Amino acid sequence: MIAALIVLTLLGLHWISALLVIRRFDRPAADLPAGPLPRISLIRPVCGLDTHDPETFATSFDQIYPDWELVFCVARADDPAIPVLRRLIAAHPQVEARLMIGDHPITRNPKLNNLWQGWNAAEGEFVVLSDCNVLLPPDYLHQVLAAWQADTGLVSAPPVGVRAKGLWGAVEAAFLNGNQARLQLAADELGFGFAQGKTLMWRKADLDDAGGLALLGQDLAEDVAATKVVRGMGLQVRLTQDPFAQPIGQRRLGQVWGRQLRWSRVRRAGFPALFLLEPLNGPLIPLVLTLGFAPSALAPLLFAFAWYLPEGLLARQAGWRFAPIDLLAAMLRDVMMPVLWLFTFAGRGFDWRGTPMAPTQGGAIPMQVPAE
Repeated sequence: MIAALIVLTLLGLHWISALLVIRRFDRPAADLPAGPLPRISLIRPVCGLDTHDPETFATSFDQIYPDWELVFCVARADDPAIPVLRRLIAAHPQVEARLMIGDHPITRNPKLNNLWQGWNAAEGEFVVLSDCNVLLPPDYLHQVLAAWQADTGLVSAPPVGVRAKGLWGAVEAAFLNGNQARLQLAADELGFGFAQGKTLMWRKADLDDAGGLALLGQDLAEDVAATKVVRGMGLQVRLTQDPFAQPIGQRRLGQVWGRQLRWSRVRRAGFPALFLLEPLNGPLIPLVLTLGFAPSALAPLLFAFAWYLPEGLLARQAGWRFAPIDLLAAMLRDVMMPVLWLFTFAGRGFDWRGTPMAPTQGGAIPMQVPAE
């Protein structure tokens, strides 16, 4: 029966993706390359001050890497994060750290405009662009460098949600962990790694030779553009073996919806063919088909058990929380996904921290590189 075959195929692919990532977490940590370690510039763009930011900022200073520098980039001189950053820099004189303030309109992407000054000032052979809301472990730079191989053009890593509070915080974590991190890490296991903007490590000369930081403004999001740039070089995007934690805290439905709709529109603009297949990533279609050929009261319960079991096993292996509220959150996430997919077609742009973002014809964002 065709319906049963489709159900088994989609359920099987769901299990395979989870098992690939479970196997990944079973492996020992990757080793650093032999020989002298290269200098690394760690650059963190900052915009505003959220609840967990003082803690995530502080983890920047704990790196055990032998040769590195730390650069914070802030666009506006009145940003409320600046006093916090200055206190942290003063409290860690042993770290080669600096704060750069200014905005340079090289693209319509405000994050790239903020990073421009730090990128140009970076002294490292490698540059790690790390979002300010991620908790960096002391061996963060070791981990990103260990993922670099001979055919690598970029090292990236997905975030995983931690410290979620309330139901909608758990839903946000369910999107990040059981869905996005699972798919991204599974793709990397199969050799099809793609970038996520929370962590991007480049060999600086590679991106400069290809066209520089402004090249990443050709799509709505720099990670989409980065994936295309690296593949255009004939190189691979590699992921760190483990993802890195992002504190979630309390969330409201509107916040979760807005963030997920923004990312959905980024995916639609960046990879339209793959976006059309996204309804297959979720239980709705196989559940409807199951009810069609097995109209029993037990059918949805058995199907839900078969669908959410691998996510629970993955969470246990990875050390992610998967309490009853997280199971409910995963179900709410899976109800939201097809609705989000449909709403994505209602518009092409979004607002990011007060900046309207929209693709132009062909998906590119116009660039204007300022004169030196």
